[in-house]
Amino acid sequence: MEKMPPPDIEVVEPTLVSEAGHCAALFQGLRSAAPGLRFRLWIDRRAQLAGWTDASTELRPTFHRRWRKFEAILLFRRLLRAGTPILVPTASYFDLRALDLAARRRIPAHRAYLYFHKLRASPSRRNALAQLARRQPDLELFGTSEEIVARLREAGFVQVRRVLPVLTCTAAPAPTAGFRHLLSAGAARADKGFTKIVDLVELLASTGSTLPIAVQTSGDHYGRYDERTLADIERLRRTHYAGLTMISDTLDGPRYAGLFPGAVCLQPYEPAEYADKMSAVTFDALRAGAPIVTLAGTTMARIVEQSGAGIVIGDAGPEALLRAAQAAVAQFAQLQDKALAAGMQYRPDASWAPLVERLRLGATDGAGLSA
Repeated sequence: MEKMPPPDIEVVEPTLVSEAGHCAALFQGLRSAAPGLRFRLWIDRRAQLAGWTDASTELRPTFHRRWRKFEAILLFRRLLRAGTPILVPTASYFDLRALDLAARRRIPAHRAYLYFHKLRASPSRRNALAQLARRQPDLELFGTSEEIVARLREAGFVQVRRVLPVLTCTAAPAPTAGFRHLLSAGAARADKGFTKIVDLVELLASTGSTLPIAVQTSGDHYGRYDERTLADIERLRRTHYAGLTMISDTLDGPRYAGLFPGAVCLQPYEPAEYADKMSAVTFDALRAGAPIVTLAGTTMARIVEQSGAGIVIGDAGPEALLRAAQAAVAQFAQLQDKALAAGMQYRPDASWAPLVERLRLGATDGAGLSA
């Protein structure tokens, strides 16, 4: 086997197991937006990623699910000594702490990049973040939402930017001429309102509706489900609703993107969970011209309100969700135009640009250090 050239960026993604789910789509989107950069990708030791290794990407199956946090600290220590910049694309508070522990001193500029998709804000966590910011002021941090960015800046981190999450790495599919189906896209999870989707399908079945709806029921990156979601999936099967399409298989990028043209995208996500957290599904829907129905108090509700690209409701019950979905179908052409206009702001290359720019700078500095 031909030896790979040294990477420009070390990417640490311990839970990446397969082409399904957020982690895989996120990296594929980044790789597509950063031609010319070479990545070494540290992933779960059981990962099945056929065809991923190419001139730009070297795969290193490494992590055991049970021991991945301990293994991450050891890997960070090794990578920091080597000098090549490190990227954690789905970072958590743990990764901040692990890098600090691994370094044992101040990490130089352009050496570590962390992208946060969620970040809790308890008083003790805020104090801990402030301590980390004092010890590691040169870390470069990115957040999916303005709330996450503000939280990191308030802690004292200086290098903080926003990067919008985009899962589809190819051009958005052409919008259809009219409505095709309601859509619940992405992993089936309680915090994403999966119970509300099942309640809606039960209502459709009980009222004799013919409104078509497609529902993804795939699990998380390990294929896992919480008990409530497992029960909801079984309840969904028992509806026997003729207009239901259940999508249990995990989808690759093109098949996932193909769900959105002609769809009204249902995102009845829990406001408590998504008050400061973004969903890539929102941007993928807008880019494909799919109007969104969502709940007030979420980040996606603010985007819908600003763009007019959907309907925001305050009542999470199935009757209110159905009324909103029917209204979106009735206004589909107008809402589709507004969704497409909003989606123009969220092209993958433009969304990734703030991170890719910094990675290129880090790669240049890293080449100088290793020369």
